[in-house]
Amino acid sequence: MPLLPHIELETGENPDASVIWLHGLGADGNDFKPVVAELGLPENAAIRFIFPHAPSIPVTINNGFVMPAWYDILDMTIDRKVDETQLRKSSQSIVDFIENEKKRGVSTERIIVAGFSQGGAVAFETALSYPEKLAGLLALSTYFATHDTMSFNPANQTLPVEIHHGDFDPVVPPALGQSSYQLLKSKNYEVNLKKYPMEHSVCPQQIRDISTWIGKVLSL
Repeated sequence: MPLLPHIELETGENPDASVIWLHGLGADGNDFKPVVAELGLPENAAIRFIFPHAPSIPVTINNGFVMPAWYDILDMTIDRKVDETQLRKSSQSIVDFIENEKKRGVSTERIIVAGFSQGGAVAFETALSYPEKLAGLLALSTYFATHDTMSFNPANQTLPVEIHHGDFDPVVPPALGQSSYQLLKSKNYEVNLKKYPMEHSVCPQQIRDISTWIGKVLSL
């Protein structure tokens, strides 16, 4: 299968690490591209940032309007009823990116999977079920949609998981970030939760924290 359309941005020649970063509902890969320059990563860091574009599909909660989406959301209850078949198909498309990075010479232990909102739900599924050790999982303003049905792979039992959430998020309630944290904590994952005084977005302090975290997990 060909890779999804995507944007690539490299911070140095011959990248030895990759960050695959998934956007939210209705956005595209351009959404987080500007963040790379704001991260202020070390000059000697050679990282390939990959921003895939989700396919456009009808979304039930938006009256069937066709928009970029990783999966259909069937209702907006606290438990977020979603089309898990579509979510797992999207997850497989991200696995394809991981496999492609391996072919390009990047070790899986130097690959971060990141996602915002809907993209974060796919990131949870992808990283925690992947059969080889990854560098980290960054889950932004999101929820763990498949926690009851996915197969946690022991290869990533020690994966650093960073969860960020806005205290005033009207789209994905903060309780969902908290419950994801508690679930992974109960399963003895290396998980950290940071909260910010924001809505469904990112903020400057958070970008600084993301930069610090990327530096830590990639030993920059």
